Amino acid sequence: MSDSKKEKGWGGARPGAGRKANPKPEATPIPPHIAQVVDGQPLDPRPALEQVALGLLEVTPQQYKALTALLPYVHSKKGEGGKKEAADKAAKTAGAGKFGARQPPRLVSSK
Repeated sequence: MSDSKKEKGWGGARPGAGRKANPKPEATPIPPHIAQVVDGQPLDPRPALEQVALGLLEVTPQQYKALTALLPYVHSKKGEGGKKEAADKAAKTAGAGKFGARQPPRLVSSK
């Protein structure tokens, strides 16, 4: 009797049940003639974005998105910095005043 229940679909793993796996897109390699550095200069998106803003250069939406995404990696915002840089700057300004650290005395050996 238990065999007839399995044949009718009672219990157990069912083929095709569960979530379907999403196919992962294959990585497309960049051709060597495209991936080369232009004029030996590193890529700087800021001049291109300035030309787009002035209307001298037209780019596709994908190119614009790529330029704006690359911008923070090349140019940091003014005033942007980490905690360590801020602490170093504060230590330099605090140690430079009247009560700052002085030079230790020179030890001269006498013979």
